[in-house]
Amino acid sequence: AKDQEQASLIMSLEHLEHLQLDFWRRPMKFDLSMDIRVPRGSLQAFKAFLESNSVHYSVMIQDLQVCALRLNLSMMERSTGSFNYGTYHTLQEVRSHLFHAHQPTLSMRHLILLGLREELITLNFSTGGASRPAIWIDSGIHAREWVSPASAIWMAKKMASEYGSDFAITSLLNKMDVFMEIVVNPDGYLYTHSRNRMWRKTRSKVSGSSCVGVDANRNFDAGFGGPGTSGNPCLETYRGTHAHSEPEVQAIVNFVLEHRNIKSFITIHSYSQLLMFPYGYKCSPPTSYYELAAIASSAVADLSSLYGTRYRTGTICDTIYQASGGSIDWTYDMGIQYSFAFELRDTGYHGFLLPPEQIIPTAQETWLAMTYIMDYVQARS
Repeated sequence: AKDQEQASLIMSLEHLEHLQLDFWRRPMKFDLSMDIRVPRGSLQAFKAFLESNSVHYSVMIQDLQVCALRLNLSMMERSTGSFNYGTYHTLQEVRSHLFHAHQPTLSMRHLILLGLREELITLNFSTGGASRPAIWIDSGIHAREWVSPASAIWMAKKMASEYGSDFAITSLLNKMDVFMEIVVNPDGYLYTHSRNRMWRKTRSKVSGSSCVGVDANRNFDAGFGGPGTSGNPCLETYRGTHAHSEPEVQAIVNFVLEHRNIKSFITIHSYSQLLMFPYGYKCSPPTSYYELAAIASSAVADLSSLYGTRYRTGTICDTIYQASGGSIDWTYDMGIQYSFAFELRDTGYHGFLLPPEQIIPTAQETWLAMTYIMDYVQARS
């Protein structure tokens, strides 16, 4: 879009349900370009709208189904002998791996905790001790962002297997616990494998509507119902009937409230290559803005050192747009000062269909940024 007015005009089409437009990337403060998935039946009408309003556009992915089938083929061709960290996995495969993959290494306990439902698996990396300071990491809150849990699984393997040999991991786990929830939105993730690869929300039923699901990252009690959310159950940013209505969100809320020792909360999304911090529900800076900005800047510098991948940093509101009801806004307001959100690769060329060969490089470079944040938090805990 050439200006904010034109961007708003395009965004208004989201409310025309017959078009079924899927906004993969919305206009940002620094970049008014948008990535929009257009169903075949709406293509001509949408092109005509853009052209009549002098909106420049180009096609990045001509046929999304071809890309999706290629991913499915790569999953079918993977080795069955051992867990392949360089491909995408079903929910059943992820759960089986998390339950059986790692044995305790030296004095480290690799525990599995359960949320409100047995599908909500939280890993605990700990070397013992009561009420130690902790770091929370989660992934997969939006179902179609497959590289998010895939990267987190790789990171879990790294912590489990390299305690005692990797100085940074050993130093961290000797002092702090790390909690990891690999698939926050299991029902949605399962649905992306079985029915609709592009599904984003949870799969909860909405009373009085034929539409299904809530955007779990608009469901936290942080400016709930504010800008960047929708009250329409059929839209991707539907916030739900009330804060913490989703069992997946309530499980995280309960866990954080029960573990007051959490010093850092990190959530992993895709895509756009961003490292953000509060706030999203309001545009005023947090009290620790300069410290968080400095941490984010140093973290992405470490990330870029591996493959040259470039990230932007800043508050959610300044970096992308106002988005209310997000997890890191809620945790920051609850006193977890070091709350961050990653948006992993890429910047749109593949979007949510990032090729499997990019999983491990994505995880490796993200780990460098994650290590910087965790070391920083450890030094101050």
